Amino acid sequence: MFRFLVAGYAVSSYGTFLNMVALNLFVYETTGRALAMGLFMALRLGAGFLAGLVAGGLLARCTAKSVMLWTNIAQGAVMLPLILAPDGWRTASLFAVSVVVGSCGTLFMVALRSSVPEMVGEERRSWANSLSVTGRSLAMVAGFASAGVVVSLVGYTAAFVVDLATFAVCALTVALLPVAGGDRGKAVTEEPEGERPRRRTPVAFAALAAVPGLTLMVALRGVDALGSSSHNAALPVHSAALDDAHPALFVSAFWCLWAVGNIVAQQVIQRYGRRTGRSVGAAGFGYGTCVMSAAFILAFAGFPTAATAVIALVAGAADGLTEVSYTSHLQTLPAGPRAHAFGLSATVENLGFGVGMIAVAAALERFSPLAVVGWSHGAALAFAVVFLVRTAGARRARPAAPAP
Repeated sequence: MFRFLVAGYAVSSYGTFLNMVALNLFVYETTGRALAMGLFMALRLGAGFLAGLVAGGLLARCTAKSVMLWTNIAQGAVMLPLILAPDGWRTASLFAVSVVVGSCGTLFMVALRSSVPEMVGEERRSWANSLSVTGRSLAMVAGFASAGVVVSLVGYTAAFVVDLATFAVCALTVALLPVAGGDRGKAVTEEPEGERPRRRTPVAFAALAAVPGLTLMVALRGVDALGSSSHNAALPVHSAALDDAHPALFVSAFWCLWAVGNIVAQQVIQRYGRRTGRSVGAAGFGYGTCVMSAAFILAFAGFPTAATAVIALVAGAADGLTEVSYTSHLQTLPAGPRAHAFGLSATVENLGFGVGMIAVAAALERFSPLAVVGWSHGAALAFAVVFLVRTAGARRARPAAPAP
């Protein structure tokens, strides 16, 4: 059942990455201004930021299945004006697309990740997370690689039609599956008679405080998102400096190798889980962040092509490790607070990435890509070391559990 859902999720992810390229190019071509493209991205990230704040409350009232279903329907429906509307109306439609795609993408991810334990069982969380990351990585490579070909050969309208179809496929897979997670919100939101209803806003913070080190872990995730914004913005600049005649060559090759490393890491994680019956712990997130940040810094250091290829593979593998270990650890929370914690995490990630994109774009005007990525990922690396030290200290200081 879960494999079928992941297949639909991978198809919709392909559409997401395809439209990430096609829509940005379309915005620039329609308006002729880079500022409009920046505003489009800002609206998309801002919508995702706000969606993370309300995701927990929404999932307390609605089933995960309904949230995943309607977010895909909404993303598909908002593409219709871009396909059918006259040219004069398309510019206005772009802003609606940015808001809907940004918010619905976040809501879908929170619903999916928070409902994994109910869908596959607690003991298979790591396997399920690894499988979904593999599907998303393959979709990312396919989406980025085919976006230029689709737009060049058949045009923007055809790209939007493909995008709509991918969301329809994902919605169909969700509709046909008995996805669990419908009643978990009631356990958190219902109060005994005579008691004053609790405020729902602090639930996410209470959930993070309930698990030692989880608050620091989410904070590290936000700093890591800031670092991610630096290499995403710096890669095109670095690629153009390496080969001005073919500026997309290095970027495409790097992301393909990154995806290969990510997929290999998922296979290792799945085999490790089957052999030992254990999932990757919080320490894996800290070590993975250290390796990933160091690899992204080295990727801009000007090493020979073969060495840079190995660095890209290592960065992808470490990125895959951090994704699975982080998601699996948040899924150890009780069912009710889990959705609030994932919503808060999505908000922190969008905030880190959004602030990072603004700061990095300004810094790249004056400094080299290596310097900018070095500062950004260096901050994530330092924060990860602090996280590992605190986590190790907490494990040593934790008293032995009393005998049953």
